[in-house]
Amino acid sequence: MSKIIRTWKGWTTLENAPIYEDMLINEVFPEVKKKGVHGLEKVNISTIEKEDEVEFFLVLQFDSLESVREFAGHNYKEAYIPDNAKKVLSRYDQTAQHFTLKKELILI
Repeated sequence: MSKIIRTWKGWTTLENAPIYEDMLINEVFPEVKKKGVHGLEKVNISTIEKEDEVEFFLVLQFDSLESVREFAGHNYKEAYIPDNAKKVLSRYDQTAQHFTLKKELILI
């Protein structure tokens, strides 16, 4: 089975960036795990701070496309954004991108 990398971007104000980051770490993804979503292996949260906003780039690694569907539903290409997260996002991608992980190189 091929691992799937799901990417997505959202933007916040400078003031809301720490709130959103905390929400992702302490609410959104713990809640996903509590719901029994299996196969979500990793979540990377990256940001770029710009003059008047912060861009969030999320990279989620799943063990299969079936796990992505379990996470995001039948229309798995649509963005998964809980209502409370929408309140602190200025804008966001409506869809997520999905890539097949070909190779992971760990260079120490």
